[in-house]
Amino acid sequence: MRVVSEWPEPLVRAAKRRREPVVVQALRSTFAATIAYAIALQLSPETAPLTAPLTALLVVQVTLFATLTNGIRRVNSVVAGVLVAIAFSLLVGLTWWSLALLILASLGVGHLVRVDEYVPEVAISAMLVLGVTTHGEYAWARVLETLIGAVVGLGTNVLLPPPVWTGEAGASIEGLARRLRQLMLRIGEQAADRTPFALAAERLHEARRLDHDIVQVDAALRQAEDSLRLNPRVREGLLNRVVLRTGLDTLEICTVVLRVLARTLTDLAKEREPEPLFERETGLVVQQVLSEIADAVVSFAVLVTTQVSASAESAEARLTAELHSAAATRDKLAELLLQVVRRDARQWELHGAVLTEVNRILDEMDTEHRSRRLLEELDRVSQEQRERMPRLTRFQEWLGRFPRPRNRGAAGRRSL
Repeated sequence: MRVVSEWPEPLVRAAKRRREPVVVQALRSTFAATIAYAIALQLSPETAPLTAPLTALLVVQVTLFATLTNGIRRVNSVVAGVLVAIAFSLLVGLTWWSLALLILASLGVGHLVRVDEYVPEVAISAMLVLGVTTHGEYAWARVLETLIGAVVGLGTNVLLPPPVWTGEAGASIEGLARRLRQLMLRIGEQAADRTPFALAAERLHEARRLDHDIVQVDAALRQAEDSLRLNPRVREGLLNRVVLRTGLDTLEICTVVLRVLARTLTDLAKEREPEPLFERETGLVVQQVLSEIADAVVSFAVLVTTQVSASAESAEARLTAELHSAAATRDKLAELLLQVVRRDARQWELHGAVLTEVNRILDEMDTEHRSRRLLEELDRVSQEQRERMPRLTRFQEWLGRFPRPRNRGAAGRRSL
């Protein structure tokens, strides 16, 4: 007998959301604040050492890189605010005018200690500490609590390693590619049919709205890039970052070119209305080439985001075949457009622009072009990293000399 167990819908949704940045940040922040408070109860003379969990909440971040890079500035901002609050609690206490002076002094100190974007946190920390520090003999306990919170916040990544967000970033990139494909198919359908100017203009607006999607994908990719930096669980962090970033750059260029193509077809629809955009045979070839390019865009995204060698080879072979087929259809389109221009040269600039934009998308996704660009970007990023952080680079190279532990489940994974 087959037993089927059904989980409640809320539990299923919760399971799917367990790796989202907001959920992970909430769990890690709660853990860090709780541990900091428990330690401060043992070491601080205060009966309610709330500065320790407050500092842990300010310091802990979603990724290890963000914790290490932002932690020092945040600790400096909190410590500076605590010290300013201690001085005020010893001298004047809390009044309306001392609060005003406290905020002014804290903002000035924040600029002096160069905590950058965390200058407001100097004033915030000072106000919070001054509000609970009314007696000078307990003021220095806040420094101890601050250090406890900072250490716990920085150490949280050791006990709770941050996740690697390449999967989420890859899903975002593939989602963008599929939306790009759908728009290409719709534009191709209008090229093969009688297209009113209003419909062509609507496709142009759809192409412009893809810019918003790119912003969202870029945010997900930056999250993934931060999760790869200095992460002990990732050996090829630089390569992964460059592969994903250059892949998104290529899709962004294709999006821009598609928007230009939509603009060209909109102008063509305006010029030829009420006639169709192209002759019947030419329009069908335009539809075919855009359909083949649309499939290639998705294959390109799959290649960029694939982690397994066998799947990557299959994706690359499929992309190469699709680009070859699209190039052959492009050549056929060029011949047809040339014949059209010879018969009627009124819109030859727009016909030439269509062909140019198709060529540009094909060139951007060409595998050889991508390989050269990837190597150039790797060299550039590596050089910048060596110049900016020479000691860290030498340390990473030293770690790279040690063999990785064999993992049967990861034996088939490739560096990309």
